[in-house]
Amino acid sequence: MPTLNLTRRAIMAIGAVVKTTTFYDATLKGFGLVVRPSGSRSWIAEYRPGAGGRNVAKRRIVIGSASALSPEQARAEALQILASVRLGADPAADRQTARADMTVSELCDIYLAEGCALKKASTILTDRSRIASHIKPLIGRKRVRELTRPDIERFMRDVAAGKSAADTKTGKQGRSIVRGGKGTATRTVRLLGGIFTWAIAQGYRSDNPTTGIAKFPDGSGERYLSTEELTRLGAAIEQAETSGVPRPPSTSKHASKLPENQLLTIDPWAAGALRLLILTGCRVGEILNLTWRDVDTERGLLFLPDSKTGRKTVVLSDAALAILTRLQRAGRYVIAGASAGQSDETPRRDLKRPWALVRQHAGLEDVRLHDLRHSFASIGAGAGMGLPVIGKLLGHTQASTTARYAHLDADPVRRAANVIAGKITAAMEGKSDDR
Repeated sequence: MPTLNLTRRAIMAIGAVVKTTTFYDATLKGFGLVVRPSGSRSWIAEYRPGAGGRNVAKRRIVIGSASALSPEQARAEALQILASVRLGADPAADRQTARADMTVSELCDIYLAEGCALKKASTILTDRSRIASHIKPLIGRKRVRELTRPDIERFMRDVAAGKSAADTKTGKQGRSIVRGGKGTATRTVRLLGGIFTWAIAQGYRSDNPTTGIAKFPDGSGERYLSTEELTRLGAAIEQAETSGVPRPPSTSKHASKLPENQLLTIDPWAAGALRLLILTGCRVGEILNLTWRDVDTERGLLFLPDSKTGRKTVVLSDAALAILTRLQRAGRYVIAGASAGQSDETPRRDLKRPWALVRQHAGLEDVRLHDLRHSFASIGAGAGMGLPVIGKLLGHTQASTTARYAHLDADPVRRAANVIAGKITAAMEGKSDDR
């Protein structure tokens, strides 16, 4: 095993590994850094319990993530652990005893503190929400070692039905109804599976109770806009930006005080944002957080420093570039918000109001903003552009993510069907077919 002085400079110089590798410290025996192919790194302490000797198997204790603890902090913790061993303690056995009684709630807390080093802040926020809303209320009190596959299946059904004990207003069986759904249930079980995968690596459990669980289809609610619907949407955005569109019907008690046939408009930045979402396939957050510094009009590119999948380059079409060229520069952000031009300028928070106004006028009440991204991809797939190209445009890092659009790529299949049918027809008619 490689040995080096585990200093800040030394660990920064350690590159990617093809298999899990432990780098041992050259000065403190038993102190090391585990580096995995995924990029995660953990500090560890190793020792032989009792009298020691080569006939006694080594035990390893994970000190913590290298992203959470500095080399100095990890070394100090390792010193305490190894000193206690010399005094006759067995920290790994003590921790194993504690693990035996650990609850799912406690596991989730440890995971959020130590197991999310490679996740984006927005993803961690979503994880926290699912843990607080579903995992802890429903199975948080169960022991990690006792959780079974039937428990997970019941948990998934409960999340789909919106059952939880998170609210103070309780219903039957001591549970209340909170926002759930089949998609939420599937994504929450996937998160739980990831937590247990991490737990296995830490030695908290030897198997993953979510393995083999049949999940609800995730993404069945995807919506693709037709050419005619895109025409209506484009006209609605244009009208909302210029002359205005009628106010949507309101159920508010103050609705009667509002002027009849009042026309409402949206500002040019909101209109520009909607058009960019349609023409680029970007996520809403990517457009709202876009700064002018990220825009390269000369080469027709967007350089996004922090998208969902990390740094990302977006290739702009001429139509998208034209939208950006027409937009007035009111501040740091391309889509100007209420604080545009101020020293403490922040990005626009959302597009809920302008989108609600536009989609209502276009007769597309069932369309979500994220469906514009799906529509961008579906049109590319339907035009036979190929999934690798579409994945590149959308910034997908996994081919499996783009594969959801495979059923829309009809051109290659249609060509194959025509070739096969042509040969069969020729044979049936006694003709020659050299295609």
